[in-house]
Amino acid sequence: MFEEFPYEELPSRVPLLYGRKVLELFRNPKNLGRMDDADAMAYAGSPVCGDMIAMYLKISDEEVVEKAKFESYGCAANIAAASILTEMITDKKLEEAWKISWRDVTKELGGLPSVKYHCGVLAVGALRRAIRNYHERKGKLPDWIPKGETLEEKQALEEEELAKVLSKRFKLE
Repeated sequence: MFEEFPYEELPSRVPLLYGRKVLELFRNPKNLGRMDDADAMAYAGSPVCGDMIAMYLKISDEEVVEKAKFESYGCAANIAAASILTEMITDKKLEEAWKISWRDVTKELGGLPSVKYHCGVLAVGALRRAIRNYHERKGKLPDWIPKGETLEEKQALEEEELAKVLSKRFKLE
């Protein structure tokens, strides 16, 4: 009655087509690693795909990003997006860095498959959370930071909330 579907003819995974720049930054990421003396730091991640980014910033008295580093647990697009973003923000004022969008990150990478756009969102989310945290610790948000979280920051918060729930569940706190 039912014809058997020839599953063995289907590949187990459909390969994603990444551009040369994404693959280069995946293989040789720039600014990878922890920064113990960071002035600002934040996490971002997606509970759905499991990707995670930690963004670290060293900020001058003039509010210029002197140094940016990241740590990543994720796919090639996740690593490449965080890497390129650290290069894009170095030597920029915090206000300029804040204005960088996930679309800017994607464009700078030469494009990403649409199913990987969230990697740019995560990188920008970590950056914006770090900048917001920096100013909150100083006691006042500048006018150019919105009162409520941006889409990218909300995405970043998802990972933070998930980490809290999991740490309580596994009694890590």
